[in-house]
Amino acid sequence: MNSQIDKNHASIITVNNLCKTVSSHNGPLTILSSVNLKIKSAESVAIMGASGSGKSTLLSLLAGLDVASSGSIEVLGLCINELDEDGRAAMRSQNIGFVFQSFQLLPNLNALENVMLPLELVGDKKAKQLASDLLDRVGLSQRLTHIPSQLSGGEQQRVALARAFVTRPKILFADEPTGNLDSTTGDTVINLLFELNKENQTTLVLVTHDQRLAQHCERTIELKAGCIV
Repeated sequence: MNSQIDKNHASIITVNNLCKTVSSHNGPLTILSSVNLKIKSAESVAIMGASGSGKSTLLSLLAGLDVASSGSIEVLGLCINELDEDGRAAMRSQNIGFVFQSFQLLPNLNALENVMLPLELVGDKKAKQLASDLLDRVGLSQRLTHIPSQLSGGEQQRVALARAFVTRPKILFADEPTGNLDSTTGDTVINLLFELNKENQTTLVLVTHDQRLAQHCERTIELKAGCIV
């Protein structure tokens, strides 16, 4: 299925009339309303907007981490809103990588073990070598045995980048990947993110307030009050 995707034309993500409503003490609260969106294979897209505009909710829905109230989301030919929780988890493990603002590294595992983990979960016997190679690629070959508390914020995010790319995902979702970093460290992470993305021809969808980061993307989508502007 995936080998048949034409990177120049086909949409790897298609969203139709997507809505997300949650209950609140004041009644129903609409977070996203009638969102329509297409993202091509290997495209890089930034989702921007003020706090509360629905950016992170949209990212969670696209990744199958949350469930829409109505509308449809098709990812790699799968209508993910028709999948159960196990089905969405299987889709993510096979096709999707994540980078978060708070790094989300396991505190008791060292850098090498954190990057090896997604490979070990699928039984890849080359997990150690692949993880070591990618940590070397992000400039952390001297930090393999350091646990997250022994690493700077920038180093932790580089470990997170290595972990995200080690499975060679078809899609990478990034939620404020430079949000906890100073501008100099953020620039280093931005450059690495886009270098790795280009090398792997990954479809990149990121949420950010960082205009520098958004400018690296091929396209920017702006959300306002749950709608694409």
